[in-house]
Amino acid sequence: MNKKILPWIVTCATLLIIWFIPEPNGVSTDAWHLLAIFVATIVGIITKPLPMGAVAIIGITVTVITGTLTITESLSGFSNRVIWLIVMAFFISRGFIKTGLGQRIAYVFMKLLGRKTLGLAYGMVATDLVLAPAIPSITARSGGVLFPVLRSIAHIYQSHPEDGTQRKIGAFLIKTSFQGTVITGAMFLTGMAANPLAVKLAGDLGVDISWGLWALAAVVPGFLSLLCVPFVLYKLYPPVIKETPEAAALAEKQLNDMGKMSRNEYIMLFTFILLLVLWIFGRVLNLHSATAALVGLIILLVSGVLTWDDILNEKGAWNTLIWFAALVMMASYLNTLGLIPWFGETVGQLLTSLPWMGAFLLLSLIYFYSHYFFASSTAHVSSMYLPFLAVALSVNTPALLAALVLAFFSNLYGSLTHYSMGPAPVMFGSGYVEMGDWWKMGGVLSLLNILIWLGAGGLWWKLIGIW
Repeated sequence: MNKKILPWIVTCATLLIIWFIPEPNGVSTDAWHLLAIFVATIVGIITKPLPMGAVAIIGITVTVITGTLTITESLSGFSNRVIWLIVMAFFISRGFIKTGLGQRIAYVFMKLLGRKTLGLAYGMVATDLVLAPAIPSITARSGGVLFPVLRSIAHIYQSHPEDGTQRKIGAFLIKTSFQGTVITGAMFLTGMAANPLAVKLAGDLGVDISWGLWALAAVVPGFLSLLCVPFVLYKLYPPVIKETPEAAALAEKQLNDMGKMSRNEYIMLFTFILLLVLWIFGRVLNLHSATAALVGLIILLVSGVLTWDDILNEKGAWNTLIWFAALVMMASYLNTLGLIPWFGETVGQLLTSLPWMGAFLLLSLIYFYSHYFFASSTAHVSSMYLPFLAVALSVNTPALLAALVLAFFSNLYGSLTHYSMGPAPVMFGSGYVEMGDWWKMGGVLSLLNILIWLGAGGLWWKLIGIW
């Protein structure tokens, strides 16, 4: 069978099967039909009969032509300010790559920490941490900034998968860098493209999460994970080469070749710092994060750091706008039409015998490890975040705690597989890490992250009044 036909058959079959199943008691016909369209759209995003944006457009169209929603309701997602925050962040991230500031930051950390392999790994993680607040595409951070640097280091030490020398240094650095990206994505609302989707869905259930609140909640468990994960990998998956003076020398040479910071780099750095200030103090200033991002984008455009062609050519941003708007719209109306409250109440009744802490722990672990069945964080968040949050609230889990933990887990579960999220195929595809090692280390580190975020994180969240 033609490989392009099978995804269409699976997607359409999903739509028709759910559509014609009689809706349960307490669920309206429109809500049930929207669920069919929504699930079919998610299946289409996973199976990819067309690119994600095209599948999303088809989903929007089907909601209208079937009479499930009006055209105004179906297009309402495009007016959502959280969506525009992530789109603006994509544009701003282009400035880091275009000006070379992202690579300069990587080489600075490499020069400071790169004389030992473990220090080099921490340098790559530190680079990712600095870039994460302003580059929501973890694929752009890993593939566009870190991966070329990692390949250069592996080449210096003649560590190549082709000749079986990948364990010299390349495998350790690749695996550590990927696991660091999983953590930094969880530390900032703008650290991963699907994070604002979780915030919007939480808002539909009355849970308000600002950029500053997200960062405050994540800072302690995030830093602990970033400290522990490279060290644990160093012990469990050690590189052969432990000393790397040549790496520090390479970084110094690259910085010398780059010369002094350019005018555009200084403007990019100033804009980045300004954005962090506006995002952190947005509530005090009565300034939404999307408005702050617009201010940053205007500075980059007016100063010439970015051109309008740069904006038009940022395909990732426009693609995100389309699929994000479609999924937010469908998920919001599933809640408005009563399906999500019905689901939360129904499943919650099954867990009433458990105290809220035990019930929520069970829900969280199911949510986390169900990612073995997903090849996209976006698909996972859009299909499971809202119903799991609804169930958590129905068993009396503190609302902010439930919303944040599920949002953090929506990044941390990326540690599991070689297909879990955007950077995974890039890093795994380089051939440095065997699949068995990737899964084994991913499983171990997933447990470590869960312990840190629910243990130390739970104590921190109690201290700052989240629960």
